[in-house]
This record gives sequence, structure tokens and C-alpha cells, in this order.
Amino acid sequence: MFKHYFEQIHSVEIWPIISLTIFFVFFICLVLWVIKADQGYINKMKQLPVEDEGKGLSTLKNEKS
Repeated sequence: MFKHYFEQIHSVEIWPIISLTIFFVFFICLVLWVIKADQGYINKMKQLPVEDEGKGLSTLKNEKS
């Protein structure tokens, strides 16, 4: 059924190649970002859930005032 629809699309064979290229470029960029990421930033993000523990909504409202 779908084969008939795909046969009607002009240059449909290019889309898998484009998809693979986009995935590959994204993956390589992500790997490079992880390698070059600042360790201070990584540690700060890692500690975020721990730092805010124990602060309730009322405490946060008082700090903003």
C-alpha cells in the first residue's frame, strides 16, 4: 500500500540520507560539547537538585521580597 505512495514522490530516496546526515551531525556536535564542557558548569548543574532541597514555597517568596 505505502509502496505505491512512495513511488509517486519525486526523489524520495534522498530523505533517508538527509535523516542520517542530520542525526550524525547532531550526535557529533553533542559529543564535542560534552568533551569541551566546563567542569564547573557540569558540577553546578549536578548540584541544583540538592541545593534547593528543603526550601519551601514560603521561603522562596520571602527571599524575593
